[in-house]
Amino acid sequence: MGLNFATLAPIALLIASDVFMTFAWYGHLKFPHMALWVAVMTSWGIAFFEYWLAVHANRIGYGAYSAAELKTIQEVLSLSVFALFAVFFLGEKLTLN
Repeated sequence: MGLNFATLAPIALLIASDVFMTFAWYGHLKFPHMALWVAVMTSWGIAFFEYWLAVHANRIGYGAYSAAELKTIQEVLSLSVFALFAVFFLGEKLTLN
């Protein structure tokens, strides 16, 4: 498998997708006084763009990668993006407990 559009684009799109989804799911935690309905509507709006990116990533990548490989890549990226988000956006420390 060489480095080409079908192998690199899905990874880039999945990174972007995970950034959007992490903000959709957890970004509101930095704003505890935000009304719940505002947090939900904002999260849904952000998630729309995440879904668009994820679907494109999977469509482009399927063939260069299997469905299982795409899901594994997405999960590894998701954990990595969340770790960075927790440290730099929420100001949390990563621990083993």
